[in-house]
Amino acid sequence: MQTRLTDEFGLHIEEALDRLKGIAKETPLQYLNSLSQYFEANIYLKREDLQVVRSYKLRGAYNMISSLDPELLKKGVVCASAGNHAQGFAYSCNRLGIKGVVYMPKITPKQKIKQTKMFGNGHIEIVLEGDTFDDCADAAKDYSHNHNMTFIPPFDEPRIIEGQGTVGLEVLNEMGEMPLDYIFIPIGGGGLCAGVGAYVKDYSPATKVIGVEPTGAASMNAAFKAGHPVTLNRIDKFVDGAAVKRAGDLTYPICAKVVDDICLVPEGEACTAILKLYNENAIVVEPAGALSIAALNHYASEIRGKNVVCIVSGSNNDIDRMQEIKERSLIFEGLRHYFIIRFAQRPNALKDFVNKVLGDSDDIVRFEYMKKNEKESGPTLVGIELDSIDEYEGLLARMRDYGLDFTILDPDSDLGRYIL
Repeated sequence: MQTRLTDEFGLHIEEALDRLKGIAKETPLQYLNSLSQYFEANIYLKREDLQVVRSYKLRGAYNMISSLDPELLKKGVVCASAGNHAQGFAYSCNRLGIKGVVYMPKITPKQKIKQTKMFGNGHIEIVLEGDTFDDCADAAKDYSHNHNMTFIPPFDEPRIIEGQGTVGLEVLNEMGEMPLDYIFIPIGGGGLCAGVGAYVKDYSPATKVIGVEPTGAASMNAAFKAGHPVTLNRIDKFVDGAAVKRAGDLTYPICAKVVDDICLVPEGEACTAILKLYNENAIVVEPAGALSIAALNHYASEIRGKNVVCIVSGSNNDIDRMQEIKERSLIFEGLRHYFIIRFAQRPNALKDFVNKVLGDSDDIVRFEYMKKNEKESGPTLVGIELDSIDEYEGLLARMRDYGLDFTILDPDSDLGRYIL
């Protein structure tokens, strides 16, 4: 008899589910008609965005903390996080009535600090330390060691992994007799994917497990290529719930066994998924929560006629980010473009540009002009939004025909990131 993967890696997911009863919600598995029609498949969303703390992170945090020896619990627990893990940790401390210390980087938005305090309900202390997460995490580990407290990691610990794995247990229970053909799981450090993937492969081995990472922070994909976890030199932190420089030393070997494929989703594509979910279904998700849905575009032909589950990992999205989300989506869709245009310094130069170059539906969304005395031309940053991607080549042709001196600004270049 073949050894179960959960046994091989020492994961007790059924026991974790028992610990979580009355703590974590059994979130719904929602059939989404709009996506199902579009992809000609049966698309279900596992709505962890509806969890008590609006993300799955509560499952792992509570499972680990509640399983600690009572003497360790009395001394308290420590974590480092500026997001969902901190909130799940704080809620767990409140429910268990123990002391917790949350380390957050100094740059953490006030909204996240306030949310964490709310879930902790007086049982936690927040320490702002360091300008980066790595500095913050090092300080948290030092504090836990010096005060004989237990450090609760965000993903790389068996009890964290098995807690997150309860999501997969629920999915299979909710599917009932219906076969599960594909499951799309977002990956940050890999705790969710390792736990869910191991359980699903044990009880539904034919299911294709697809891990999904943001293109700008694909640490698990890098580990797969290298054959071991590697530390990325630089990451795009926009998809903050999945922006991890290094996959876990424990999560990697599990994911290497259970993941059939890794899908890399550009950050802008995740933003498009966020906006579509909100506009079409009134579902609010964070960037990491949209990864699994955005990945469907990459498997459209494979999933046709199949039963598909996308794990929506969380909805802790700051409203202040919506403008950036829209911006990244429009750039990804090819509807917003930026140029450095060196206008001739003569009267009516801008008027002629608007009347003779721009199309009827082209909209100027950004304009920064620096007139330089005694110069023949002045550099201008111009952002233009189009109604259709098909209009872009026509715009470029008119700019060239008019004799404009211009440079296309790549938003992903160092200069583009600096300016935009």
